[in-house]
Amino acid sequence: MIDLHHVGTPNGHKVTIALEEFALPYRTIAYNLLNGDHFTPAFREINPNNKLPVIVDDEPGDGGAPLPVFETGAILIYLAEKCGQLLPKDTRRRTQAIQWLMWQMAGLGPMHGQAHHFVRYAPEGQTYATSRYVNEARRLLNVLEYRLSQAEYLAEDYSIADIACWPWVRAISLIDLVLSDFPHTKAWWDKIAARPAVVAGTHSRELASPASYGKKRMELTPQQWSNLFGDKMLSAAKI
Repeated sequence: MIDLHHVGTPNGHKVTIALEEFALPYRTIAYNLLNGDHFTPAFREINPNNKLPVIVDDEPGDGGAPLPVFETGAILIYLAEKCGQLLPKDTRRRTQAIQWLMWQMAGLGPMHGQAHHFVRYAPEGQTYATSRYVNEARRLLNVLEYRLSQAEYLAEDYSIADIACWPWVRAISLIDLVLSDFPHTKAWWDKIAARPAVVAGTHSRELASPASYGKKRMELTPQQWSNLFGDKMLSAAKI
């Protein structure tokens, strides 16, 4: 059994989709980021970075104690290797899948995350930062579009690289980008959206995004701001 410490964000949905694709049994422990649920000492024991999602595998392959894994790229690789699926064994295609996974972890996710921050959360009027990150988000979608004009999936066959990218593309309307502007990406997105595991991993009541997370413009209380971006977030990292 795998314990999934979960929140219904794009990063959270990478892992729920993967768990459904691999048909692994899991139980969900839900967190509310706005309430600061992730700042407990017990949670820091399994993720010193105090971020979600995290998995704890009660039956790791080495037969030892329960194994926590944080960072979604690491989680996806761990699950793919555990199950022997969705990560090619051929050296060239495996490298292709991993490099697109790293591209998502280092570029698509962080840059789109910054765009979401300035469009949806930061005090209004920060036009330079908003333009900077929305333009970079658009540039990265053009990179994705170029790759998907060459191949049906990022590593030719469906893999954890696609799982990593899909939830972030799902959220682009919240930062004023339009999926139809990227026709190859839209065709890829639609195919993945129709997969039963993707539907199960994103639409059930337990796993779906809270309604508040899908608002175009987020209005936070001072405590919510502190939990996400301010003093509480900073103090949680101290020894």
